[in-house]
Amino acid sequence: MKHYLEKLIVGKPLMECEMEEAVQQLFTQDITDSEIAAFLIGLTAKGETAEEISGLVKAVRKYSLSFNKKIPNVLDNCGTGGDGSKSFNISTTAAFVIAGAGITIAKHGSRSVSSKSGSADVLEALGVSLDLAPEATEEILVENGIAFLFAPHVHPRLKQIGKVRRELKIPTVFNLIGPLTNPVQLDYQMLGIYRRDMLDQFAEVLANLKRKRAVIISGAGNMDEASLSGENEMIILEGEHMNRLVLHPEEINLPVYDNSTIRGGDAKDNAEILKSVLKGKKGPYRDTVLLNAGIGIFTAGQADSILQGVSSAEESIDSGSALSKLEHLIEVNSKYRAVG
Repeated sequence: MKHYLEKLIVGKPLMECEMEEAVQQLFTQDITDSEIAAFLIGLTAKGETAEEISGLVKAVRKYSLSFNKKIPNVLDNCGTGGDGSKSFNISTTAAFVIAGAGITIAKHGSRSVSSKSGSADVLEALGVSLDLAPEATEEILVENGIAFLFAPHVHPRLKQIGKVRRELKIPTVFNLIGPLTNPVQLDYQMLGIYRRDMLDQFAEVLANLKRKRAVIISGAGNMDEASLSGENEMIILEGEHMNRLVLHPEEINLPVYDNSTIRGGDAKDNAEILKSVLKGKKGPYRDTVLLNAGIGIFTAGQADSILQGVSSAEESIDSGSALSKLEHLIEVNSKYRAVG
């Protein structure tokens, strides 16, 4: 660890293999809190490279719970969080809409970062268990087409690092990598990040992780979701080819709303918002979900354009398919929890 700390102190980047080795050392029993803190601060002060983030992600996934079943064409639409927008649970709501359009969703997430309710909080309020075994999660994923992976449960080795992060009280790379560490073997990924300066780095990491297609997006108002309030910066990744573009909601026949219109509340409030959208209630919540679900459907190759993806998202809600995915997830979770 001393060698890696010395490199970071003088501003030298670590190679991917070095980063992977360094992070594995962070997971050992003999590492000290001081060493963890020094490593996190040194990396943050230097600025993280795509190669370093790739090594970090691979090390974290190596120590995650094992999800061995290869389920084809799986997507995750998790964002980094941390945008401070206090929005409702956009990506979680959109996940059910995407699943209702026939796409398998392994939804990775955690508790709140910058709002009153993270994905785990709202799903728990809806009656979804957070700590199922990998085998049960895989069965649900096959049976229902959508399952939830609670980050602290599937990444138990991060507990010690989490303690140091809370004591430091400053953002580090671990505040951003959540969406990259999904232990399920993903083919597609829609990843929202509020840090526009890191769009290219995250695209490089997803290319390194061999996604078939990915969309990395930083929303208007620096949201970690696509926003209806203005221009959204995006990178579309196809293999190793990257196409950067800007998307305005009016280009896909959606209205413009200020981000203040999509604020949420606590987990109970956001659960009600989520259900109201899936039941067809119109307004800014629904339209924001249509935008994000449309991008997700396009990402998974089920639509030739984002506009077509938005149309598929509307059909998923209006047909009742999205709501049925939620209802079935609650039902099967109760079954597996009872068995456990």
